[in-house]
Amino acid sequence: MLKAVIYQLGSEPKLSLKRFLIGLAFFAAAVAFIALGYYTLAWLQLIGLVLLLPALVMAAWGYLGIFANRFAQVLEKTDVDPSIFDKDKLK
Repeated sequence: MLKAVIYQLGSEPKLSLKRFLIGLAFFAAAVAFIALGYYTLAWLQLIGLVLLLPALVMAAWGYLGIFANRFAQVLEKTDVDPSIFDKDKLK
């Protein structure tokens, strides 16, 4: 069950990277608005705060997909045949 979710999340690494980079760009824009609002108009901070949540969600979703792809590659390489642990074959 968990393997299926990992393979599903990591099935499109290029899309995950694109999501992560878009989220990172929105995060940088949100931080810029917050900093700009600190020095100039205070309402710019509100725009930054509104942008911050979707940016974090998008970046986390993309990063999760990238991580799932890497983890799925590890699972494929370490996938062991369960029949080698069969007690009847050892005798």
